Amino acid sequence: MEKAILGLDIGGTGIKGGVLINGHLEDIRSIATPARENKEFILETIAEFIETYLEYDLIGIGIGIPGLVDVREGIVLGLSNIPAFQHVELKKFLTNRFGKPVFINNDANCFASGVHKFGVGQRFNHLVGLTLGTGIGGGIVINGHLYSGVNSAAGEWCSSTYLDKDFEHYCSGKFFERFYNKKPKALAKLALAGDPVALKAFDEYGHHLGELIKHILYALAPEAVILGGSIRKTYPLFKKSLFKSISTFNYPTVIERFEILLSEMDETAIHGAVALVELENENEVVNN
Repeated sequence: MEKAILGLDIGGTGIKGGVLINGHLEDIRSIATPARENKEFILETIAEFIETYLEYDLIGIGIGIPGLVDVREGIVLGLSNIPAFQHVELKKFLTNRFGKPVFINNDANCFASGVHKFGVGQRFNHLVGLTLGTGIGGGIVINGHLYSGVNSAAGEWCSSTYLDKDFEHYCSGKFFERFYNKKPKALAKLALAGDPVALKAFDEYGHHLGELIKHILYALAPEAVILGGSIRKTYPLFKKSLFKSISTFNYPTVIERFEILLSEMDETAIHGAVALVELENENEVVNN
């Protein structure tokens, strides 16, 4: 039986899993999240999904959650899209059930960790990962280490005040639905066909995202921002206005050493969940 690390990405609509074996992520599976069920039902669903991977010799389980987490205790503090999953001792439940080390963090932190350890962020010591989708999430890597902050809340720029709302309303899919009554994918098709209104939408979106990235640059001055999530696939449509906005940053010498890259991995959140276990194992080796 091969030794493996199991990574889970728990979202409001689906739970995805995969195992890392000899440095490669394999056996990706998914099930629907019973988001409207009670806490006990959801916990049992997660446990039963993990049981489908017990054909592997699991040395640890890493989990990404779209909400705040007490990382040390492994307690899910709250998920807006899974109402019953509030203050859930997920680590304790799974450790008792399976007898394996369990590590849990915010899914955006997992994204940042995943691109740093396995993806295009490997060559950077300081980076920020931004996931652009239905909402936005941010994760921070400093000096090669994931920085989660208190209750994994570091990088939650989505809630920072911007214009009349916050950055999430202008830098996620909410922007396109609020101002153009269409989802990003539908608008992208129109933009690629030359529709002037759709092109204007992405031009505006790039400006807003550039303002968010300037906000990040003033706070952290990372070497790179890595973009993930479904909206990253429309990058050519908003790249020009994005960089026009960033060009107004007050410190040109910082911009000279700064890069924006797209994550090339579609399962970055699972990679990041796996990385939670790998990094813990590496720390144990260093400290022993």
